[in-house]
This record gives sequence, C-alpha cells and structure tokens, in this order.
Amino acid sequence: MRLLQIIMPVLRNYYIAMTVLLQQLFRRSSPLPVLPQRNGKVAIVTGGARGIGFHTAKHLARLGMHVIIVGNNESDGRQAVTRIQQDTLHEKVEFLFCDLASMKSIRNCVRNFKAKNLDLHVLVNNAGVMLEPEGKTEDGFEKHFGINYLSHFLLTRLLLDTLRKSGTNDFNARVVTVSSATHFTGKVNLEDLQSSHCYSSHGAYAQSKLALVLFTYHLQHLLTVDGSYVTANVVDPGVVNTDLYKNLCYLGSFLKWMTGWLLLKSAEEGASTSIYSSVSPDLEGIGGCYLYNGERIKSADVSYNIELQKKLWTESCKMAVLPVSS
Repeated sequence: MRLLQIIMPVLRNYYIAMTVLLQQLFRRSSPLPVLPQRNGKVAIVTGGARGIGFHTAKHLARLGMHVIIVGNNESDGRQAVTRIQQDTLHEKVEFLFCDLASMKSIRNCVRNFKAKNLDLHVLVNNAGVMLEPEGKTEDGFEKHFGINYLSHFLLTRLLLDTLRKSGTNDFNARVVTVSSATHFTGKVNLEDLQSSHCYSSHGAYAQSKLALVLFTYHLQHLLTVDGSYVTANVVDPGVVNTDLYKNLCYLGSFLKWMTGWLLLKSAEEGASTSIYSSVSPDLEGIGGCYLYNGERIKSADVSYNIELQKKLWTESCKMAVLPVSS
C-alpha cells in the first residue's frame, strides 16, 4: 500500500508531463503581442536571477518598469541585475535578498522593500523547487509546500497593502503566480499538508502547485469583495528547460538531455505567459484566471472548490502567523 502511494503520484505527474510535451511539439508557445511601455511602474519577481524569472524580469525592464529581483543568492542576483541593465539599457533593476525557506527572511525582505517607499504594481510569484528529497524549511515545513506555496502566500499577504495603494481604476495592480500542469494531479490534504504520512517528492510538488491555484482564486474573491484595484491570476509556463530538473532520476535526466531541445520550451518561451499576465491590457481588471500560452483555460476541477479554498487559506494564515482576514 505504501509503495503504491509513492508510485501513483510519479505515474500521474509523468502522464501529465508527456501530454503537455506532445502539445508543445506542435505548439511551443504563442508569440507575445506588442505590449505597452510601463514606465515608472514597479515589479517584484521572485526567482528572477535565473530561468523563467530572469526572462520575466528582463522583459518587464525592457518595458520601462522598475524591476526588483528577489532571490537567495546574492552573487547570482547581482549578476542578473547587471546582465539585464546591459541588455535593456535600463538602469532601474535591483536585487533584494530573500530566502523563501525562511519566514523571518521573507518578513525582512518586505521591510527592506517598504523602506524604499515605492509603489508596487506587479508581483510575480515565480520561484520554486521541484522533486526535492524529503526535507524541511527553516520553520519546519515540507520543502515544496513551504517554498513553492507558503512563502508566496506570506509574501503576497505582506505586500497586499502596498499593492492596494498602488492599483488604480486605469491600471490595477497585479499578482501573477506561477503554477504548472502538475496541479492537475495534485491533492491538497488538509490533514497532512506536510506530506509526512507517506512522502513522495512528486506528490508534494503537485500539492504545492495545486495550493497556488486555490490560493489565487480565493485571493481574487477577497479582492473583488473589498473592491480593491488588484487582480490575481495564475499561469502555467508549460514544460520548460530550466535547472528545476536537477533532481530527476538518471533515466529522466538522460531522456531530457536527448529530447529537451525538441520538446521542452526555452526559459524565454516559458516566461511569455508570466509577462503577458503582468502587463497586457487584455487582462486589465480581470482576475481569477488560469492562463496557458497566453490564453485563459480551465484548471483542475478541485481548484474551484470554494470550501477547500477557504480552508487552505485559514490553515495557511495559521502557519504564517497572520490574521485570517486579508
């Protein structure tokens, strides 16, 4: 029984991955439309030093935004800032340290950002880990749940007041959260959010990605209720050739090496939906959507479960030591 509980998430995840890869074989990604300049607007991108996050940050900088890359590697962050400044000839790019495996670090990061007295028009929750061996964050949370989901839940909640103040009727502030098609295989077990009963890295990863979708939908509901000029959407970048696959088994790594050039998107292609969701006029004032290849599609049926959304929100508030109200 225990073996089955470990194997099933693996099979479900690889089935979804193969389905997406076959789709990508015939349609890699929709080209980005011409997007308007957003001079003077401010964006935060977590995990912006590498991969999808880097190309998201770079494109937003090219559109004239003041971009703040958030990450846990000072050297990588500074190098990314320099590269983006050189490539875009845009100086307003900077780095803020934040270890998403530490709630203390997240709170410090937010304090450091707010000390700059800047507005915040776009928050891109992009950073994440995948297929990590069983382990805990500094605060004792399972790594996938803690880093992929709970850290961004806390970061978003702490920045929500700034987002609300920055959003206007003409230009709503935006929360863009990166999930994946793996959420279709995910199960959010409110009794075992830490995957302690029977750990599977595939199952834990899928749960964290489903949690991000549930969170986004409930956040949008709360924002709509209080009339905030802030929207929240979730994006699926597809299967992208990034460092996230470093924990693949030997066979998986070999297959990725053999076929990645043909089947996997580049990091730049993977960033396109995040960029589109961050600044496209087509999404002005529109939230609560799941986007793939720049189009709104249906997410997993369970993600629309309002009771589950509420319960996960409440549990997340307890874990992050936050009031339940937004």
